Amino acid sequence: MWPGYETLYLARHLGYYKDTPIRLVDYPSGTEEVRAYRNHEIEGAGLSIDQAMLLAATQKNLRIIAVMDVSNGGDVILGKPEIADIKALKGKRVGVESTALGAFFIARALEKNGLSPNDVKIISLDFSQHERAFNEDKVDAIVTFGPPRFKLLAAGAKLLFDSSQIPGEIVDTLVVSEDAIANNSLTVQTLVNERFRALDYLNKNPEAAAALIAPRTGVTPQQILDAFKGMHQPHLEQNQRLLNQTDPALVNGMKRLVKVMVEHKLIPTAIDAASILDDRFVKNAKL
Repeated sequence: MWPGYETLYLARHLGYYKDTPIRLVDYPSGTEEVRAYRNHEIEGAGLSIDQAMLLAATQKNLRIIAVMDVSNGGDVILGKPEIADIKALKGKRVGVESTALGAFFIARALEKNGLSPNDVKIISLDFSQHERAFNEDKVDAIVTFGPPRFKLLAAGAKLLFDSSQIPGEIVDTLVVSEDAIANNSLTVQTLVNERFRALDYLNKNPEAAAALIAPRTGVTPQQILDAFKGMHQPHLEQNQRLLNQTDPALVNGMKRLVKVMVEHKLIPTAIDAASILDDRFVKNAKL
């Protein structure tokens, strides 16, 4: 339930995927999404860049075909009101989803404040458990996003850190398997075309789009609009530049992330970041 993927559902709601074989499948967490991809239950996925590289490090059949968003405040670490700052988390219980992104985000936040993951007690929590665990005092702080972010902040949680403090490092992508590209390239092209068409609709009609998105996510239209302020959703031309590396920001960020993931043993070995970028679908996209 990450706002950066909602344009896919908006495309479906607007009828853009009608009469196509495209089917959107919900999973309660990124961890389960990765598992489903590994088990060939799905042919594509909306994945954070670290999850994409985690899969690419163990499977050679994945290609990134679009950049959905760059988090700029949407990912947060929230603490109990009495916790002054990140440094005050030393010795405290921090809830983190057991994904590479969760581990990467908490590691970077602590690192920027002179601490390491060894200085806190990491409590592994699925996304669906975030709000309850925080409210029931099972953790002192939580790494979260989406609806739990809104609800916990509204209930008095304290913002300790957010992704705007590590700009460009948390990126969400659309990935598909090489098999899907080989066997269903026209469908993959339709997926990309209509997603960018939905993004265009959102940019031109934000209030109307938010009203369509809100019921599915369980938050208000205004909270959806606020969520979109916490990220940058690159338009089609920006995607073309990022994926063909005319703009090196994406591939350079991926290289930095690979280094961190290898150092923290989140992936077994380094991968060539550029090798999993595929710009053909954004290059040929028609709105």
